[in-house]
Amino acid sequence: MTNLTKIAEGIGSNRILRGNSVLHVFGDPTLPLPSEKAYREKRVEMALHMLEETPAEGERAIIKE
Repeated sequence: MTNLTKIAEGIGSNRILRGNSVLHVFGDPTLPLPSEKAYREKRVEMALHMLEETPAEGERAIIKE
């Protein structure tokens, strides 16, 4: 999980999930606390789900926004 997706891709990461911002990769401080908690849980679930995926034929990475 990163906001620097081009760097992550350039060093060979095969699963890249774009974060909210450089300072708050897994969170969004503009949201009320209960909403931010739900946002964080959703991002963690997405990251865990990506570990179960395989890049498409001919691709070397899975990149999600």
